[in-house]
Amino acid sequence: MAVEVRDVPDAKRYEARVDGESKAAGVAAYIRTTELIAFTHTEVAPEYEGRGVGSALARTALDEARAANLRVLATCPFFAGWIARHPEYQDLLYQSRSRVSD
Repeated sequence: MAVEVRDVPDAKRYEARVDGESKAAGVAAYIRTTELIAFTHTEVAPEYEGRGVGSALARTALDEARAANLRVLATCPFFAGWIARHPEYQDLLYQSRSRVSD
């Protein structure tokens, strides 16, 4: 099974397609600024769950974030968990620089 992932900026999401199918097997929605990309929601079609589609989405999106020198805010539980299990991507995580406290 070949998974192809591409960024679709107009839709503000990454889309994964399997074996050249026209229907997306999975998507990862995001909000992007000049310094940050926040992953807000990831969804994989039930027939593709457990087959590496989510991992392909995460790896491609995070590799592109690294290449673009973006920090990552993983508000999506899937992305947060995936990064926690892959320490080679933890350096991308956004860290607040504010020192303000209540």
